[in-house]
Amino acid sequence: MTPQPSTSGKWGDLSRRIASTVVLLGIGVLLASATGIWLRLGMAVICAVTFWELANMTGWRHPQLHAGPFGSWRPLVLAAIAGVSQFLALVLYHPLAWVALLLPIILGLPGAARRDRLTYGIFGIAILLVAYGLVLFREDYGLGFVLWLMGIVIVSDTAGYFFGRILGGPKFWPSLSPKKTWSGTVAGWIGAAILGALLWLSGHGDASLVWVSPLVCFAGQMGDIAESWLKRRAGVKDSSNLIPGHGGFMDRFDAVTGAVLAILLIGLLTSLPAVN
Repeated sequence: MTPQPSTSGKWGDLSRRIASTVVLLGIGVLLASATGIWLRLGMAVICAVTFWELANMTGWRHPQLHAGPFGSWRPLVLAAIAGVSQFLALVLYHPLAWVALLLPIILGLPGAARRDRLTYGIFGIAILLVAYGLVLFREDYGLGFVLWLMGIVIVSDTAGYFFGRILGGPKFWPSLSPKKTWSGTVAGWIGAAILGALLWLSGHGDASLVWVSPLVCFAGQMGDIAESWLKRRAGVKDSSNLIPGHGGFMDRFDAVTGAVLAILLIGLLTSLPAVN
């Protein structure tokens, strides 16, 4: 028999990194080509899928006994509620529409494991805010802004992976992410700063991109760490098996979540950088 290639070596998870990049590029294409109702529908679907994964990871081990009013259908029902609520909030595009985003959080708490109710609420709010934020960035700040955001995540992930594997060294947070090294983490920051500098020097953005890009990169890395923590808490390797051989959608979307939340926070504190 022909020996199968090992998936446990230094480069064993390279295919997962490629899958992450493909998913991010797919999101970028969606945001680039879709506008109006189609953009909102796409974000609502993404929101529903990630909510389904979150509900599965934070529910009781015996959902038919403890899943609240939705029984064993809890993950699917909450996914549908989250998707519809997100769509309505995006279509209405009004501050009061944020009330709709509370529905999947409130209705999902009774069926969550007691120890995971706060976790479900925090991660659920993050998912809803990110979908809302991506539409906001696309329509209010332009396509270039969204491509910059996706570029930071891709550059950070790529630089962190290759430099971390080549240089090695101390682990960044071994209890949560045993393969993530300080060398790879710092390489991600440097790669993000270089991307910001290139955009600024080429006239496609202002000087603030040089320091904002590493901050957004770090937030994306923390999104990755946060999802690793959630999976360890739930006792699962992947958020789901929706992407055969590569895990779930949350596994591919975790860094984007952290990055978008950081930009939303920066936007509340100061003006966001211009990218064109």
